Amino acid sequence: MVLPVPYASRLPGLDLLRALAIVWIMLYHLESYGVRLPGPIVAYGWMGVDLFFVLSGYLIGWQLLRPWAAGAPSAWWPWWRQFMLRRSLRILPAYLAVLALYVLLPASGEAAVMRPLWQFLTFSVNLFPASMDARAFSHAWSLCVEEHFYLLLPPVAWWLARRPAAGKTVAVALGILLAGMLLRAWLWRQELAPLAGQGAYVERFIALVYMPSPTRLDGLLMGVMLAVTRGFRPAWWTWLMVRGPMLLGLGAVGLAAAMWLLRGVPGYAAIVFGYPLLSCSLACLVAGCISERTWPGRWRLPGAATLATLAFSLYLTHKQVYHALDAYLGDWLGTSAVLAFCAYNGAALLAAAALYWLVERPALRLRTRWLVPVPVHGLQQLA
Repeated sequence: MVLPVPYASRLPGLDLLRALAIVWIMLYHLESYGVRLPGPIVAYGWMGVDLFFVLSGYLIGWQLLRPWAAGAPSAWWPWWRQFMLRRSLRILPAYLAVLALYVLLPASGEAAVMRPLWQFLTFSVNLFPASMDARAFSHAWSLCVEEHFYLLLPPVAWWLARRPAAGKTVAVALGILLAGMLLRAWLWRQELAPLAGQGAYVERFIALVYMPSPTRLDGLLMGVMLAVTRGFRPAWWTWLMVRGPMLLGLGAVGLAAAMWLLRGVPGYAAIVFGYPLLSCSLACLVAGCISERTWPGRWRLPGAATLATLAFSLYLTHKQVYHALDAYLGDWLGTSAVLAFCAYNGAALLAAAALYWLVERPALRLRTRWLVPVPVHGLQQLA
């Protein structure tokens, strides 16, 4: 499968992380269809979403902050309008196409019950508690978090840029981090602690802690702080890039610690401290993979760029595809774990490629045709 990948404008380390994130998520969901995979790492596949959050925080943060880092705050308002339009053309076409399949073909969904359509159209799926039975297209919750991030970051960045000060930026970042920790601590004490050991605990945890945007900003924040460091503290950024192998080591150790803390049914310590630890560790891995001192930052792993290009379409469609194969071929595929693994993931890749070629790529080409990047002292803003 050959996809148009502009290698010159893509960092191999970030493509590798995108590919690993989507594969991790898919393998995590695949186990729900009886395909048991060796090793304990798959059980933490939900962390792939947190890796996407850190990547989005860094990449989107850099897009927004780059004009100021280049010394051109006057370019802010036209760039802000283009930013919102670019995000819309990047997300909405493929998202709405898949949503239409869920609505028009209910049997294609991985569950019989789906949340109200208006919640999907307003990106508020993650803000309203619902029955655990309403699982059709439930993974759209993470897109809701990202959409809220797109709305929150521009005004915050504009306010900070009016009178830039390192202390103010650090205070805002720490405030967001501590607010999330305090909110999760309060929710645990008020809502979750009384349910400890009961079956309703997990459902309330997902509805109140795992999905809502206010409790899940840690990864996006860590990614944005990487972008802030790159743009406004270039000496610090250079220092980090020189120490890429150290960052990978710290990230791996921190990720292992986060896995230990977040194992099983999450308790107080995991809920309050686990997500910041996980996000900080993933941010170290992202920075390490950007560094040209590490092999992910220098060498392109075959297939990683293709998976990275398809990552969004794969995320949207893979659960639908898994459900369809399980419904029609589940008994036959259950005779061989290898056959099931290849069939489920091969079909998911084909469906994602179809969505990419038919919807996602034409929308991106249309975006390129309609929206001319805003020049900033000879620089072109990256989409």
